[in-house]
Amino acid sequence: MATDPRRKQESSRGANTARSPWREQAESYLSHHRKVARDSARRLWRTPVASLMTWTVMGVALALPVALLLLLTSLQGVSAGWESSARVTAYLSLDTNLEEAQALREEVASDGRVAAVELIGREQALAEFRTSSGLADALDFLEENPLPHTLLVTPQESARSAEGVEALVRFVGAMDGVERVQVDLGWLQRLNAMTDLLARAVWALAVLLAAAVVLVIGNTVRLAIENRRDEILVAKLVGGTDGFVRRPFLYTGAWFGLGGGVVALILLQLSLWWLSAPIERLAGLYRSDFSLQGLQFDGALALIIVGMLLGWLGAWVAVKRHLDDLEPGDIAGG
Repeated sequence: MATDPRRKQESSRGANTARSPWREQAESYLSHHRKVARDSARRLWRTPVASLMTWTVMGVALALPVALLLLLTSLQGVSAGWESSARVTAYLSLDTNLEEAQALREEVASDGRVAAVELIGREQALAEFRTSSGLADALDFLEENPLPHTLLVTPQESARSAEGVEALVRFVGAMDGVERVQVDLGWLQRLNAMTDLLARAVWALAVLLAAAVVLVIGNTVRLAIENRRDEILVAKLVGGTDGFVRRPFLYTGAWFGLGGGVVALILLQLSLWWLSAPIERLAGLYRSDFSLQGLQFDGALALIIVGMLLGWLGAWVAVKRHLDDLEPGDIAGG
């Protein structure tokens, strides 16, 4: 059975007519948001000094904890490299012969936490010491070799932490024939404890500065509400909803957050440029590859988003607190 083209066209026209009010509402909603966003941005540009001061305060508050977190990340990366190069040195007793030392090496190498074991015999150790110490003439007077067999144990990647190395030291030290086990991890443990403490302090500082940013934006938006008091009252008088009245101030807070995030990025880049050269020279003196790491693109984007969210939150708090106190009846009293 054929379908009438006119009937199909009328049906399609009716469906479009039914959908058009929703589409118009959506377009009107988005158009109003764009208009309010542009108007809020223009209001900020009309007061450049006040806006720049607010952006600077937000930028400093955002940049300080981020800079400290970047420093901690760089320190943790360097300490991780030191952990990966840590080796356990096991000195065998002097009465252990070469065959027993080889058996100990195989037993240690069979452990799953061990990547490699190198056996340095007594004669090899004495020859290396003779070459490196410059005391060859003095060593000739020794009646016997005072150096023991030595095992150099390299941990697996999964065991190259302070806790993993400590467990490996206990395992090797408990073996028969091992006189002493040496690994210098005390300074590394102290460094890790300090970085953990500083990390918690930085997060606490970040929370406090975030609260300060919210309060600064809230106070700024509160002043904007007072300056536009009559405009708000008229909007409420003609039936404007709280969402309609609140929207310009929320965009103002978001613009403040965006500007603060950009200022924070600028401050971070300037600080990195200013400090990188002296830090690299200092690290070179200690033969270290330590260097400050800046923000990547995703980190910069996250910083700006966080700034906008804090600005929006500060504006929302201010509007929620002060907008409810404004009623249309206040016009007569004014």
